Amino acid sequence: MHLIHRPLTEASSLPPADQITLSAERRQFLKRRWRGEAEDGTEFGFDLESRLTDGCVIHHADGKDYIVRQLPEVVYEIPITSPEQAALVGWKSGNLHMPAQILPDCIRILHDEAMKQLLEREGWPFTEPEVVFTPMKAMAHAP
Repeated sequence: MHLIHRPLTEASSLPPADQITLSAERRQFLKRRWRGEAEDGTEFGFDLESRLTDGCVIHHADGKDYIVRQLPEVVYEIPITSPEQAALVGWKSGNLHMPAQILPDCIRILHDEAMKQLLEREGWPFTEPEVVFTPMKAMAHAP
């Protein structure tokens, strides 16, 4: 088992044929200590100084880069048509304390029963795509 403290680089410069993937759920990226297994069976232990990012290189051996890839997950995606609508969706979903990802044309929110009830009650159009979800980092009581 290889023990990883920090990524080697943010992205691999090698062609895809020379990359070996370790897939992990989004929640794993929030942890400092965890274990994982790459697609070739190589085992890794993580005792991280800071969070990993999707696509970062964690190890290099025999001309191959080992990269961590975040698994896609189902989210609610609400299209945004105006600043007023964006503010309303942000305010009401924020009251549920749901992780959210803000994009230029939509807001992605964690797939959760409370959020579904809000979407249906408000009559907001939404889809449920399976994507790599990267919500904003919460900073409670930030200066």
